[in-house]
Amino acid sequence: MNILPLFIGIPFGVAFFIPMVSRKVKWVPDVLGNITTFTLLLLSLMTLNQEFVYHIGGWKAPIGIVFVLDGLSCLLLIIINLIGFMATLFSIDYIEKRYTSKLRYYSLFLLMIGGMNGTVLSGDLFNLFVFMEIASIASYALVGFGCEARELEASFKYLVMGNVASLFVLYGVALLYGKTGSLNIADVARIIREIPYDNLIGFASVLLIGGYMVKAALVPFHAWLPDAHPSAPAPISAMLSGVVIKALGIYVITRLIFNLFGFNSITSNLLIYIGIISMISGVCLAILQSDFKRLLAYHSISQMGYVVVGLGLGNGLGILGGIFHLFNHSLFKSLLFLDSGAIEYETGTRDLNKMGLLYKKMPVTSFSTLIGSLSISGIPPLNGFWSKLIIILAAIKAGRPIVALWAVIGSILTLSSFTKVCRYALYGKGEKFDEEKFKNYKEVGNLMIVPLIVLSILCIFTGLLLIGGENGILGPVVDVINGGVLQYINKVLEI
Repeated sequence: MNILPLFIGIPFGVAFFIPMVSRKVKWVPDVLGNITTFTLLLLSLMTLNQEFVYHIGGWKAPIGIVFVLDGLSCLLLIIINLIGFMATLFSIDYIEKRYTSKLRYYSLFLLMIGGMNGTVLSGDLFNLFVFMEIASIASYALVGFGCEARELEASFKYLVMGNVASLFVLYGVALLYGKTGSLNIADVARIIREIPYDNLIGFASVLLIGGYMVKAALVPFHAWLPDAHPSAPAPISAMLSGVVIKALGIYVITRLIFNLFGFNSITSNLLIYIGIISMISGVCLAILQSDFKRLLAYHSISQMGYVVVGLGLGNGLGILGGIFHLFNHSLFKSLLFLDSGAIEYETGTRDLNKMGLLYKKMPVTSFSTLIGSLSISGIPPLNGFWSKLIIILAAIKAGRPIVALWAVIGSILTLSSFTKVCRYALYGKGEKFDEEKFKNYKEVGNLMIVPLIVLSILCIFTGLLLIGGENGILGPVVDVINGGVLQYINKVLEI
């Protein structure tokens, strides 16, 4: 497991190397960017079923800095680097036509990937903050990469809210360090368990969880997302929705609640209530949208609500459903954002009212959009159905039938929203459909098609990951969360 530093070192190193060699050889950014993300994907697959604590410089925790690989961080590594590779493959043609300066694009992209890998591996509160900032700053720049007024405005809003969240997090880390004299997550958790609980620790936990909820775009901390996601290039939208809000938001919240502060009835109710509000408000706002990418952005808020509800239920079935939906969402939402990018690439618009009959001119893109739409709506046998079903069953098992009812209502509203997409864009005509422009539409190139096909296949078959339930493939992830604070302390500090 000495490969763990490579998840940070490789993307950071290539990010700085690309500008040095790319000014005279234009194909270098595409080649190096895709080789790097593919290599990281292979390395992430090598971590399956592995648990390891890597001590940087040989210094043991809590004195030294550690990288912690367990079921949860392994899952996030695979998500980050799988979607990262799909996005860079899609970017080869997409960025060539619509944007300039590929070397800056790939450098920022790899900095974002490296920052997220560092975030999910870090066992240290301050380094977790540092890696989060690296990924966030790169994503701010990528949102405004087109440099048009709308994109710069969205990037600035994202920057402001992201910096406020970062200040909350940094202040929370400082308070915990002042109280415990340690920054290692496991060591801080151990000290908190040994000293009397006081309001300072409670205040620090509120600052940390609140800051990371902004990164996760949960209601009411979601205001940056509906502008940032549509404004970014399509591969970056896929990364923001499919990966960033999970790696910098949901993952850290899960780690803090279950492995640092401890899960209790207060945090359970907090997660469930915020999850339901996010779930319903996000989908209601999505229904009102005619901008395809903006509609997808609001659904990111809604779908994160399902994940948080599953985690908030606190039982093994709920955690399994929440984590599985987090994985599934990374697949079908990345697919849908790449689909929207392919459609905009050919039609020049994101307005559903100006689209129509795309299945005739763009059959592969239309089919993959249909697969993504059905999956996010929870239609069997696609992957989104199984994770939503598990969350609903977990709510009933936990004696919370009202929570299950809200989950069903959210899924029905999601289906109605994507029925509009199919009706206006794929198989019908929008109100402002242009017959003349329609004649020139064609399917996008092979390099953009391949990620759509791969993600569509994964949406169809990843429901099989549920075989074995809590003792199956996702069992190690559930164990990390269910094991709570003590198990994490024993693992990292080797007690």
